[in-house]
Amino acid sequence: MLKQTQQQKLLQKLSPQQIQLMKLLQVPTANLEERIKEELEENPALEYSEDGSTPDDEMEKPAEDFESSSEDEFEPDGSESEYDNIDISEYVSEGDDEIADYKLRDDNYPDPDEQRTMPIRVETTFHDHLLDQLGLQTLDERQRRIAEQIIGSIDDDGYLRREASAIVDDLSFSQNVETDEEEIRQLIKLIQTFDPPGVCCADLKECLLLQLRRKPQDDEGVVNATRILDDYFDEFTKKHYEKIQRSLNLSDDDLREAIGQIIKLNPKPGANHSVLNKAESYVIPDFFILNNNGKLELSLNSKNAPDLRISEGYREMLKEYDRGDKKDKRQKEAVLFIKQKIDAAKWFIDAIKQRQHTLLSTMEAIMNYQHDFFLTGDETTMKPMILKDIADITLLDISTVSRVANSKYVQTEFGTFKLKFFFSESLSTDSGEEVSTREVKKILADMIGGENKRKPLSDENLTKMLQDKGYNIARRTVAKYREQLNIPVARLRKEL
Repeated sequence: MLKQTQQQKLLQKLSPQQIQLMKLLQVPTANLEERIKEELEENPALEYSEDGSTPDDEMEKPAEDFESSSEDEFEPDGSESEYDNIDISEYVSEGDDEIADYKLRDDNYPDPDEQRTMPIRVETTFHDHLLDQLGLQTLDERQRRIAEQIIGSIDDDGYLRREASAIVDDLSFSQNVETDEEEIRQLIKLIQTFDPPGVCCADLKECLLLQLRRKPQDDEGVVNATRILDDYFDEFTKKHYEKIQRSLNLSDDDLREAIGQIIKLNPKPGANHSVLNKAESYVIPDFFILNNNGKLELSLNSKNAPDLRISEGYREMLKEYDRGDKKDKRQKEAVLFIKQKIDAAKWFIDAIKQRQHTLLSTMEAIMNYQHDFFLTGDETTMKPMILKDIADITLLDISTVSRVANSKYVQTEFGTFKLKFFFSESLSTDSGEEVSTREVKKILADMIGGENKRKPLSDENLTKMLQDKGYNIARRTVAKYREQLNIPVARLRKEL
């Protein structure tokens, strides 16, 4: 049996423009130019206003079509359709016209882009470095193809983590080259003689031993280091130095010299030659904060404020349509398309401006909240701050503040920081004062940095020291903060 009911719901729906703004807020400065380029490619009604160029011939063709189209090719004007009564007054209003670029241009000065040269970075990758050395070896074509397959299987750290049997299968299936594991191992040994030392090894132990064997073997420290890695690698990684010393009957000086030889080795021989992703190599700050005689000045990266405008060519098309007497169906279809593109361009320009305003207001609230830190650079002066604190100041939604704080950077005279760096929870002191966990972490890092490395401080000792300073903190919290600071346990911090 059918049953009819009424239900009342409170729903919040975002308009397409709001969704576009939310997406733009998440885009960092490094990727904003690419996002704008995508929009320029998709919407011909949007363009940069800095070049002063006039629309090209193709941009004006639709306007010519309006005049040259014969009435016989289309439906008569009297037909009723969805294209009737198109209002374009707001698009052709003279008051909205911008000052022509040629009136603002000074011919005495060249365009800023005329003398601009783009530097090109030339790099040799790690694998190219190995292939160059392979070219110096006396090998036949078949062996060279096998060696190239081996080099291609080496990861960016310099390790060959693929089994010889798997490489045999790869060569058989992909290049139709028949070989066996013994030939693969011989070529691996050849590649292991290449620079950097330690390359093409299966694991860390083999990598370090290969580097030691390149050193003078009459050096007692090198000999002892080789014995340690050969026979006591697990004990070395766990820093059980007493057991190693007793087993090899080494003096304190001999052990210290041997460990020193190992520490100088490179655990990732390929890392120095690897090429990072461009976005990972460079941090482009979104904000700049300058201390001007005790007064903080905030500015937005100029790349966040592109000079965009509506295409003059598209506006001229609408003016031609408005001036014309004959308005057939084809012209009205074209005008509707132009209106849609102009509306989309306006929405995007407004979204970019709103993005600038939101970024500045959020960063200004963070700057004022953490005023002492931006003046001194001392992490112990930072206040506890969560997303809600900034949302209450800016009257923005917490999710909006989160989008701004995500993947954005600010450049100060003390370094460049991610905005998330300034957000932290609070911790109570004996006096009842709320302090930032960032302050506690800074004090914890200073304690560990100043400890006696022969007898590192345990988590229990660190907890007691912090409690003596007035911080109410548990041992498990100290362990959590230590792990967040990427500091190992006391045993692994021990030095000879």
